[in-house]
Amino acid sequence: MRRKLSVLGGALLLAVTASVVMFMQPASAAVGLHISGRNIVEANGQNLIMRGVNHPHVWYTGQTSSFAAIKAAGANTIRVVLGTGKRWGPSNDVPAVISLCKQNKLICVLEVHDTTGYGEEGAAASLDEAANYWISQKANLVGQENYVVINIGNEPIGNTNPAQWTAATAAAIQKLRSNGFEHLIMVDAPNWGQDWQNVMRDTGQTVLDADTKHNTVLSIHMYAVYANASTIVAYFDAFKNKGWPLVVGEFGWKFNSGEVDHETILSEAQARGLGWIAWSWSGNSDPILDMTVNFNPAQLTTFGDRIVNGANGLKATSREASIYSGQTTSPSVSVSPSASRSPSASPSASRSPSSSPPPPGGKTCTATYAIVGQWPGGFQAEVRVTAGGSAISGWTVGWSYANGQTVTNGWSATITSSGAAVTAGNVSYNGSVGAGATTSFGFLGTWNGTNAVPSPLTCTAS
Repeated sequence: MRRKLSVLGGALLLAVTASVVMFMQPASAAVGLHISGRNIVEANGQNLIMRGVNHPHVWYTGQTSSFAAIKAAGANTIRVVLGTGKRWGPSNDVPAVISLCKQNKLICVLEVHDTTGYGEEGAAASLDEAANYWISQKANLVGQENYVVINIGNEPIGNTNPAQWTAATAAAIQKLRSNGFEHLIMVDAPNWGQDWQNVMRDTGQTVLDADTKHNTVLSIHMYAVYANASTIVAYFDAFKNKGWPLVVGEFGWKFNSGEVDHETILSEAQARGLGWIAWSWSGNSDPILDMTVNFNPAQLTTFGDRIVNGANGLKATSREASIYSGQTTSPSVSVSPSASRSPSASPSASRSPSSSPPPPGGKTCTATYAIVGQWPGGFQAEVRVTAGGSAISGWTVGWSYANGQTVTNGWSATITSSGAAVTAGNVSYNGSVGAGATTSFGFLGTWNGTNAVPSPLTCTAS
């Protein structure tokens, strides 16, 4: 959760050095979720790009229905707030939390919140104390490596002596490894998670080297420090150039001119394949950061609607972990079509996707159409566009409906209809697709009687 900072103009803008040392973190033993290069991958080698929501569980332990609601919103990951008992909790319901994650096919990032602002916040727990909590929960965690990420401590150092972060984080990782933990570990940055003094950016190598399993991902929390696109891009570039794995473990939105540039976070994360987890589902003392009103998924806030339904948001970009789907390329299913609907019909999991044949010569692309959610009278579909053997700078997909379906609204494409014929073209941020790479767009539609997948699809590239 964010800490408001007193800042002076551009004093907090990040200055990324032009000279950086390339480093590729070696892949860990594939016991479950693990790091390969800069990516989080599953045991089968399938990339996992986190698209998730933070849930303040320790303060709202009765809100267990939020797990299903967050899944229905399209998330593949949930970051669950726990407490050691020093400030909040103790959270002794870890088995139940993991069970809820697994029942709802969510990757479970578990974090200890007591560490928030250590060194500046007098009541905060140390990272060593957080490590002791995880050790106390070891019996509940071992064997869950495919499903659970251990986020050792939330925003573990404040603005007082943030340099202590490096040694404290390295020691906490080593303590968990020496006690037999093989899970993917996530570590938050200092400066209340925002790293505005660049301690994590500059010393992350020491922390990564401390992990004998080479299975640690660094996490940045983006709030008011990241109000400008240039700051966000520079920070992401620094980690890319060093070859370090990174996720955005928390972020808010630009509800006024001095707040976080969430649009750049979303677009840059999508372009770079970076995971993100929005803060938070509900229950903030500052309700501007709530994604729902009183945990009600039918009442999305402005922020919630943007994250769930907008471009580069959950529905447009999230893919269910293959440990749940048993697939490595298909999109996730069972997502809620809108904030105001509560469909009772389950998604049509048996429908086969339809794809376009590649045209001969020049720049090419193929398109695959799949129904990812269906209810009486309505449905949600996703189309994935894959470039051929050469990079493309734009694409257009076309199809015709045979059963009277209509497109009502969409995202991540400009969609037009003329009778049964539908044409969808790229928008500014997803027209450029590398050779063999994939982008996607989605839409809601109506149907009556039959909702067959249209075939064939055409895809033209420029």
